[in-house]
Amino acid sequence: MAAKKKSQLDAADRNAMSDSTFAFPRLRKEPLNDAKHVRNAIARFDQVRDVTDKERDEAFRRIKRAADKFGVEMTEKSWRELGKPSAARKSSDRDKSKAQLYAEARDRGVTGRSTMTKAELIKALGG
Repeated sequence: MAAKKKSQLDAADRNAMSDSTFAFPRLRKEPLNDAKHVRNAIARFDQVRDVTDKERDEAFRRIKRAADKFGVEMTEKSWRELGKPSAARKSSDRDKSKAQLYAEARDRGVTGRSTMTKAELIKALGG
């Protein structure tokens, strides 16, 4: 059996981590346990959905502290420099089933919905 790299986290490792180890503790998103994960948190910051601007402020402070701790260079002074999610990215449409998207398209009167793929339904609904 191959040895697990130190920077890789399995489910048990993640579950054992305290909430304060994450950039977004409420969602337990973006662990900040080493330099690799800090760089990932910076790169994926604008992909985290369903969080408030206040949570983003707090997450950015946590990431800055972790970056200093692990020697990761950050030039950004605000999370807004990392990019704020667009309205489409904030949407949870990608998490909905095709049936849910179809029902929404039906309710909105989207024509051609019966032949659309999931991706086409998301696009037609503005996502």
